Amino acid sequence: MDNFGIIGVIGWILIFGLIAYVLYVGSQRSQGRPVKYSFTLIVVTLLAGILFNVAGNGLVFIQPQERAIVISALSPVGYRGPALSPGLHFIIPFFENVKRYTVAQQAYTMSKSSSEGQVKGDDSVAARTADGQLIYIDATVQYQVDEDQVTDLYIKWQDRYTDDFVRPQSRSIIYNQAALYKVEEVYSTKRVELQALITTQLREIFGRDGLKLTSFLLRNVTFSDEYAASIEQKQIAQQNAEKAKFLVELEQQEAERIRVQAKGQADAAISRAQGDAESQIIRAKAEQESLGLIASALKDNPTLLTYRYIEKLAPTIQTIFLPSNQPFLLDPKQFISQPTLGPTISPTPSVVTPPISTTTPITK
Repeated sequence: MDNFGIIGVIGWILIFGLIAYVLYVGSQRSQGRPVKYSFTLIVVTLLAGILFNVAGNGLVFIQPQERAIVISALSPVGYRGPALSPGLHFIIPFFENVKRYTVAQQAYTMSKSSSEGQVKGDDSVAARTADGQLIYIDATVQYQVDEDQVTDLYIKWQDRYTDDFVRPQSRSIIYNQAALYKVEEVYSTKRVELQALITTQLREIFGRDGLKLTSFLLRNVTFSDEYAASIEQKQIAQQNAEKAKFLVELEQQEAERIRVQAKGQADAAISRAQGDAESQIIRAKAEQESLGLIASALKDNPTLLTYRYIEKLAPTIQTIFLPSNQPFLLDPKQFISQPTLGPTISPTPSVVTPPISTTTPITK
């Protein structure tokens, strides 16, 4: 009871008090006692009672989260005008009253858990998928009364819109839409798509009956025990397959690494061999060119070879001993008669034949 109701109660108290006063005075007069009526008190009390009663029953205050329908016995259609907006309003006492509707957010949950939802126990939506699997869907429908269609909602559903409209419509659409998808699509690849499709259909249907769908939440999808076990086995098999695939890829990568390493080593060996061959060719060509130059020099100056031999001897050698029966390796006369060959050698080494015939080693 709001404050205005209390005012109405006060008005009724004044009226009943006035009636009691009149009866009391009448009783006293019937007994011959000289008791007079106070007409001023009677009039004032009567007017105050009527005023308080009218104020208490005619003034209504609509809360910000509410809208109200005026049910009127004076209207041919049974209600007066559009819904009342938040604030203070006046209705005709005893002929009109208000039916309040909240426009705040409301939620209806259908869950397998007994501790959730409006219905105790398992209230999830049982549905068959396109491939014949039985699934159980937990869902929450969030909605609110459309403040522009409060009158239509009252005419169609009164206070029954939650149990007689929101619940059956939601369950029916969830069931029908889940049947369009395979079981793997419902809980994995196309779950978001399914939720969006259900949301679109619920929003359209709710809008026709004076409700606004705020959101639809597809909370959980469960399966029969047999199918849940098969999913677990399939996931284990997939994990094993992925592991085997990974090991194969790892082996392939290792084999590729070894192949690349071997190729690199082979290429390096080939490069070294090619480098060595080219180096030998270059050295051979240089030696060939050197020998050609030497041969050309000897051809033009035959005594050059002798000079080079003597040049290689230590400059301190004075005498070379040779066996008596051996010819001279060099003819000293040619160095004397041809002083122009190379630089002057001084002193001129002498060759002495020892008197013995045995071979004597060369001594410095």
